[in-house]
Amino acid sequence: MKNIVLQHLRVLRFTLQRLRHTPGATLLNLIVIGIALSLPVGGYVLLKNVQAISEQMAGTPQISVFLALDTNQEEISRISKQLKEHAAIDRIEFVPRDLALKQLQQSTGLADVIGGLTQNPLPDAFIIYPVAMEVKKLELLRDDLKSWPKFEQVQLDSSWAYKLEALLNFGRLAVFILAAMLSFALIAITFNTIRLQILTQREEIEVSKLIGATNGFIRRPFLYFGLVQGLLGGTAAWLIIAISLKLLNYSLANLTHLYATSFTLANLSFSDSLSLLGFSAYLGWLGSWLSVSQHLWQIEPR
Repeated sequence: MKNIVLQHLRVLRFTLQRLRHTPGATLLNLIVIGIALSLPVGGYVLLKNVQAISEQMAGTPQISVFLALDTNQEEISRISKQLKEHAAIDRIEFVPRDLALKQLQQSTGLADVIGGLTQNPLPDAFIIYPVAMEVKKLELLRDDLKSWPKFEQVQLDSSWAYKLEALLNFGRLAVFILAAMLSFALIAITFNTIRLQILTQREEIEVSKLIGATNGFIRRPFLYFGLVQGLLGGTAAWLIIAISLKLLNYSLANLTHLYATSFTLANLSFSDSLSLLGFSAYLGWLGSWLSVSQHLWQIEPR
């Protein structure tokens, strides 16, 4: 086991030395990979920030629940307790029917008409503020509340949520298509780089096979090269995104100051950063594996 670990460490050190011996080509490849990865990842970061800003500007979604007219005070207290204990509900507000009628008189200008009513036609109501902001979860909560007894009508105020969800879905699809296209391009770059390395080291590979080296042993340095190059390219993409967001936030601070508000563009989270580095390393490894698998078997000792 120790020998295997030492072999891998030796190959890794050899890979780093090879990258260091060709600084110009290495730097160019890393810049290309970094820019290519930063485009879809930057789009993903902007989508997350747009969603957060839109939710902040649009406010918290509400579900209005109108009770049956024959609901008594004991039943209202029981319903209020059940709503407060519901896992999907953040908080609630109870609007008594008398208060609702008074607010209606003040807001509509029909005080004389409403004052002539013999009885209050409005029901008691609850305004519910859900925990989740996603449309599907809001709809599930609304459908759940519709089945509760004494709930005459349940209304979800989510027109803005549908518009935001449609816009974000369009953005996610565009980012996914861009990411897929650029991923294939990065695989092709690594594929061609490894192909050229195999061709330039053809004689060394033939000698290695003559002395009994297995394909796995010969393949290992090329796979490490693709993996390390992909990892460094992902790091370059992370730096490009971080620097870009810092510059954008600097300009955004001046803009938000004019509108007496404050928000900043958030960078990638720790888990998203790890996903970026892992995905970029995988793309480099995959491009190397495809190239080695296609070209290595064609080389046989003469």
